[in-house]
Amino acid sequence: MNNPPQAGEPHSGAPRIAVLACSVFEREIALLAQGAGHLAEIRWFEMGLHDRPDRLRATLQEHIAAVDQRTDIDAIVLVYGLCGRGTAGLHPQHHSLVIPRAHDCITLFFGSKEAYAQHQRDCPRCYYYTPGWNRGRRVPGPDREELMRATLAEKFEAEDVEYLLQTEREQWAMNDTAAYLDLGTEDAAAEADYARQCAAALGWKFEHHRGDPALLRDLLWGKWDPDRFQIIAPGFRIGHAADKNILRAEPLTPAPDEP
Repeated sequence: MNNPPQAGEPHSGAPRIAVLACSVFEREIALLAQGAGHLAEIRWFEMGLHDRPDRLRATLQEHIAAVDQRTDIDAIVLVYGLCGRGTAGLHPQHHSLVIPRAHDCITLFFGSKEAYAQHQRDCPRCYYYTPGWNRGRRVPGPDREELMRATLAEKFEAEDVEYLLQTEREQWAMNDTAAYLDLGTEDAAAEADYARQCAAALGWKFEHHRGDPALLRDLLWGKWDPDRFQIIAPGFRIGHAADKNILRAEPLTPAPDEP
């Protein structure tokens, strides 16, 4: 997106924030943050970090520490979910850290953790497609397989490459439906066609859902009610909650009687 407005520009009373976001949301944030003069900075991170949660955590913590030194912001916003516990343990030093209560980014396309959970119950064999994941060719389909083949061929012998690809195909076989979600970005229709093509190649059913931008929009505009967002104050870290809250605030330093 274009450079965000600089300090001193009007921002409609929203808290001034620095944003750390997965690049899967690049166009959605550009759409929903139009006129958002309260955005002091946006830092983007490659979606491939999800494959290695420890690396995701280390990378985000490094950048949290950097933007935390700013004196012109009120909070740091993470456009992530728990993401394989890749965000568990993240902590601020000076400013509050805000993250949506979400297992992963698909929650932000559905607009709530409840809507996502309901769809998973209704379609337990769905695989979720979005414009950003499509662009990265990280969704099941012929392009994903060819990309994997080329990448693996640089490290493994041909026989090993085929074995690893077959393992991936077996994982895909656990699904039977491509569920595509969009938030109304300009590329939404074209990426829907791409997801439909992937479904046809895999012999899957196809669903197209217009997502709900409420959760992502409110995250960006500072409407952080505790039912939908976890706020982590300095001295605390993001923890995993094994209940409907998904996330919780944990003391950064355990009490003497805690392990």
